Amino acid sequence: MGEDLSSTQPVAVASVGQPTVRAAFAQPALLGESPFWHPREKALYFCDIPGRALQRFDPRHCLLDHWNFETDVASAAPLLDGSLLLAMRDGLWRFDPATGKRTAVAKPPYEPAKERFNDGKCDPQGRFWVGTIYEPRDPPLAALYRLTHGDKLVRQRDGVTTLNGLGWSPNGRTMYWSDTKAHTIFAADFEPAMGEISNVRTFASFPVKQAGQSLEGYGGRPDGAAVDAEGCYWVAMFEGQRLLRLSPEGEVLREVKLPVRCPTMPCFGGDDLKTIYVTTSRENRPPAELADQPLAGCVLAFEVDVPGLPVNFAL
Repeated sequence: MGEDLSSTQPVAVASVGQPTVRAAFAQPALLGESPFWHPREKALYFCDIPGRALQRFDPRHCLLDHWNFETDVASAAPLLDGSLLLAMRDGLWRFDPATGKRTAVAKPPYEPAKERFNDGKCDPQGRFWVGTIYEPRDPPLAALYRLTHGDKLVRQRDGVTTLNGLGWSPNGRTMYWSDTKAHTIFAADFEPAMGEISNVRTFASFPVKQAGQSLEGYGGRPDGAAVDAEGCYWVAMFEGQRLLRLSPEGEVLREVKLPVRCPTMPCFGGDDLKTIYVTTSRENRPPAELADQPLAGCVLAFEVDVPGLPVNFAL
């Protein structure tokens, strides 16, 4: 049974211009990540990486389920049989939420003491793509991998530090990802049949925080992202306290200010996919900031006019 949140104290509502941003529910994660809306279950899944937990929120019944693990769980994707594919520090796993059983899919292609899986999503053909984070940060030894249907991980890109922001255009011909530390989002031509990427280019880049610069004057760095039905790329700007909507050409079309400093990833949810859910972080944040931002770590939500693309299932 999930935890019933219907009798908890009313969730604070933060009106930040337009739209109105609210907390989906009141319980924060340490570092929420990898949200996706499950259309069959009509529920939101997301990970708490340092909390080593997978969570599932049912907004219809105001229920929160969670599954705890012995290692970091960074991202998740739904499978057609009702199970999930989890990217964890100790590898890729098939996980059955109904039984709690975890079955190994692929071993980690790195040294787990220094690196772990990070953002992971399926392309429109059901292939799982997952990036890593190199935790010492220097040199840039993280990478992007593609899981083949034979459960082999194929290295696709090198030379990144923190791979985030995976997404695909509505026609499936453009793929996106970011290197958060480099403050850069990349785009590439995507060949759907074989999952090949080419013509990698800078999609958008942002100023790096300068020594002594205040967070109020810093716009943040690109973290997780989602793509809407018009092909626009919504990106969470970590430490920038905002989401940006970028056109298919990389132009900033809209800024949504948030009541927390560190958003991590948006996704589209609800039956009409017009609710944006945003995971956030409170891990290692200054006490004064947390006191001023009580929603830090919570999943935020707000409504938009243009729906998002539905989640892709792993095959």
